[in-house]
Amino acid sequence: MNKFTKQLFSFSSLIFIISLWAFLEPDNFLSVQNFMNVLRRSSANGIMAAGMTFIIITAGIDLSVGAMLALCGMAGSIVMLALSGGGWADITGGIFIPMGFWSMFTGTLAGIAAGAICGLANGVLITRLKLAPFIVTLGSMSVFRGISYLLNDGKPFAVSSYSFLDTGSILGIPSSVLLFAIVILAAGFLLKYTPFGRYVYAIGSNRETAFHAGVNVNKVLVWVYAITGAFVGLAAMITTARASSAQPSAGLSLELDVIAAVIIGGCSPNGGRGTMTGTVIGTLLISFLRNGLTLLNISTNVQLVVIGLIIIFAVTADQLATRREA
Repeated sequence: MNKFTKQLFSFSSLIFIISLWAFLEPDNFLSVQNFMNVLRRSSANGIMAAGMTFIIITAGIDLSVGAMLALCGMAGSIVMLALSGGGWADITGGIFIPMGFWSMFTGTLAGIAAGAICGLANGVLITRLKLAPFIVTLGSMSVFRGISYLLNDGKPFAVSSYSFLDTGSILGIPSSVLLFAIVILAAGFLLKYTPFGRYVYAIGSNRETAFHAGVNVNKVLVWVYAITGAFVGLAAMITTARASSAQPSAGLSLELDVIAAVIIGGCSPNGGRGTMTGTVIGTLLISFLRNGLTLLNISTNVQLVVIGLIIIFAVTADQLATRREA
């Protein structure tokens, strides 16, 4: 199954899901408001999936992105509230603190920077200590989540004035959707048209060969995880704006949707294959699938089962295709 066939299969599946929900729930599903809602809710997941695409192409994985999202939202909120003149007692007590543009802008950058630092830490541990990405990110998932709960004793930070990244729009396009498009275009360009992107593919295809060809494997991997962390930080601030608060429980099980979107979009868990176009298709497929199941009043527990089965199917199909090619 080549790259084009995989993407065609994913795109056909997306069209099938949309057609199915349109038939079962035409009144609720086939509305501009519902489609815009799906796009807006896809944006944070899609931005995270863009980073995960780099990681999975290198034959890695990051299980910490959901917990990292919570930590970045908490960190960014602390900065914007503190810069708005709030004392620690007011910040932790949930007192309304009016925030200006520059405090919110700086807090957003702080959230993105927090994500980059978390990703950098993952990358350094993986490369310097020669640890498996699965083990490192499984551990950091617990660390990031624990810190998120410790910051305010398990309570959220209220940022009522912070909403533009979710409800705002530029030229009629929702700001979160616009950010999603910008990230995908930038990440796609980086992956396809730069030496860095070629190094990412080379590492995923054969790390030893890439090393002997002169690629600084450790440096590239550290950058891959740091970039992914920055993308998670941006997604965290969009999620914070959506809830008007930073929740320490944000992003629970979100890594499942992100990894599923990337693999469904054609990335091979064995590394060396994947595109941003496929990731967008996979993200939309998961989002429309969840949207339709919700409209049909199917519980989130059942949705988790469905997503898990889709991941197993996608990985199985990739493995069978790899053996056939071999």
